[in-house]
Amino acid sequence: MTTFPILIFEPRFKSVIWGGKRIAEFKGLPSQGDNIGESWELSGVPGHESVVADGMFKGKNLRELLRDHSDEIMGGRLAARFGDEFPLLIKFIDSSDDLSVQVHPDDELARKRHNCPGKTEMWVSIAPEKGAYLYSGLNRELTPDEYRQRIADNTIIECLGKYYPEKGDVFFLPAGRVHSIGKGNFVLEIQETSDITYRIYDYDRRDADGNPRQLHIEESVDAVDFNDTTGAAPSRIPQEENVQNVIADCAHFTTTAINVRDRYVLDLESRDSFTVLVVVDGNALLIDPDGNDTALSNGSTTLIPAAMSGVIIRGNCNVITSYIR
Repeated sequence: MTTFPILIFEPRFKSVIWGGKRIAEFKGLPSQGDNIGESWELSGVPGHESVVADGMFKGKNLRELLRDHSDEIMGGRLAARFGDEFPLLIKFIDSSDDLSVQVHPDDELARKRHNCPGKTEMWVSIAPEKGAYLYSGLNRELTPDEYRQRIADNTIIECLGKYYPEKGDVFFLPAGRVHSIGKGNFVLEIQETSDITYRIYDYDRRDADGNPRQLHIEESVDAVDFNDTTGAAPSRIPQEENVQNVIADCAHFTTTAINVRDRYVLDLESRDSFTVLVVVDGNALLIDPDGNDTALSNGSTTLIPAAMSGVIIRGNCNVITSYIR
């Protein structure tokens, strides 16, 4: 082995009350159950670390790999910054019911309260059902007191930006932006490695014992951006072939989309970062600089190490990549 290999991990399927059946179908896998709302494709969240699916590192989890190979995988710059903590969490989300309305704290608040990173994230809409909608941002400015009252009288939904996504729509969700995924959505989510969510409103749903699910209203007041009335609308992934387009860019991640037709050379030399690559439509063959190939089917996620100078992508497919600039 002259180059550190491309890594593929076992997905971790999460059963939730609002989940569906579409993730396994999308990935071409046997059913994983009737209420699978999330597939954690790449995770360094403690206790939920991704495990390598095959190859020389089969069975090792991501944190173990980074303890031994942080420089090769992350690159020296990010290894010095994050050590053995992988900074991104990649998920597929399938909503057969409405998710709760929620908000996430920024890094400063999350470190202070939870000793972990905050949660800036993004969604790429993959297969929305007809009439599916989601909420992103506010449609009017609110004060903290108005916000509390709107939650108390069940009218907070009236204050949110409502969008009907199409395939290829991209939503950027900085920490502090109130949001919710509605019934019938199927999205790729890219986010900081954090599982901190403040649930604001849950349609008065009850758990199996008849109790309302826990809300975090007062905790959320310090997290919400009450002036977040612009910039929440989606952008669209451009349709040009064999062109890499940046679809989100922030301090936490840079995400690109490539509509590959037959062959595309992905140059990674200047990134000085790992690259996460997700196939969101079609099948791909990745060829590394040593000529080794990695076959990726629809819905596959892979981690390309920072030590790799580039890959050739063969096939007709749409891929999403994320890295940290």
